[in-house]
Amino acid sequence: MKISTFFYTLRQGLRSLLRNKWYTLASVATIAACLFLFGLFYAVLTNFQHIVKNAEEVVCVTVFFESAIDGEEVTDARIAEIGDLINARNEVDPAKTVFTTADEAWEEFKVQMDFPEEFADGFPDNPLAKSANYKIYLKDVSMQSSLVTYLESIPEIRRINKSELAASTLSGVNLLIAYVSAGIIVILLAVSVFLISNTVTIGISIRQEEINIMKYIGATDFFVRAPFVIEGMLIGLIGAGIPLALIYGLYNKVLSYAITEFPMLVELLDFLPVEEVFAVLTPVSLLVGIGIGFLGSISTVRKHLHV
Repeated sequence: MKISTFFYTLRQGLRSLLRNKWYTLASVATIAACLFLFGLFYAVLTNFQHIVKNAEEVVCVTVFFESAIDGEEVTDARIAEIGDLINARNEVDPAKTVFTTADEAWEEFKVQMDFPEEFADGFPDNPLAKSANYKIYLKDVSMQSSLVTYLESIPEIRRINKSELAASTLSGVNLLIAYVSAGIIVILLAVSVFLISNTVTIGISIRQEEINIMKYIGATDFFVRAPFVIEGMLIGLIGAGIPLALIYGLYNKVLSYAITEFPMLVELLDFLPVEEVFAVLTPVSLLVGIGIGFLGSISTVRKHLHV
C-alpha cells in the first residue's frame, strides 16, 4: 500500500465516523459499555484468582514415617531418600517442601503448649518419636489425589494428612471461573461485533452512490472497502480506550478506600496493584476493541458491499 493511499483511507475512515456521528456514538458507547463490563469482570476475576492462588499455597500434604518396617529401622538416610523421590514428582513444588525431624517436632510442640521446662524434662524419651514429617506443597491442588496415591504406595509412610475438601473446593472454584469467563467474553464479543456490523452497514448505504462512482472511474476493491474497515477498527479502538480510563480511576479509588477503611481485609485478601492488573488488561482491551471492529466491519463489507 502506498503512503498516500494509506492516509487517504485513514481520512475516509475518520470522515465516516463524523458523517454518521450518531450511529458512531451509539456503537462506541455500546462497545465501551461492553468492554467496561469486561474490564470490571477481569479486575474482579484476576483478584479472585490471586486470592485463590494464595489459598492454594497454604494447602499441603503432610507425611509421617514408621520407626521400623518388618523389624528394620527406618533410617534418616531412607527418609531423606523418600524426600528426594517426593520432590522429583511433577505435582510437588520442591522449593517449598519442609522436613521436620522428631526432635524439632517435640520442641515446636513444647513451645506451642507452653510447657514448663521441668514438666517437659520429665518425659524419659521424645513422645513424638514418630513425628518426623515432610510438609509437601503442590504446584496445583488439583494434583493432590495423584500425589496421595503415590505416597500410599511407600511402605515407610505410616500416615498422610491431606485436605481433600480444600483441594476439591479450590479446584472447583478455578474450573467455575474458567467457564464463567469464557461465557461472558463470548457474549460481549458477539454483541460488539453485531453493533459494529450495523454501523458499517449504515455507512455503506449512505455512501452507495459515491461507491458506484468510484468503481466507474476504476477504483480497486481494496480502495473502496478499506475506509469501512478502518472505520470499524477506529470505533473499536475508541470504544476500548474510554472504559480503560474509567476502570483505571475507579480501581485506584476502590483500592485506596479499601486500604484506608479496611486495612485488615486488604492484608488478608492481598489485592493486586493497579499496575499489575492493567499490564494485561490494557493490551487485551485494545486488541479486543480493534479486533471486534475489524471483524464486524470486514464481515459486513463482504456481505453488503458488492464491488
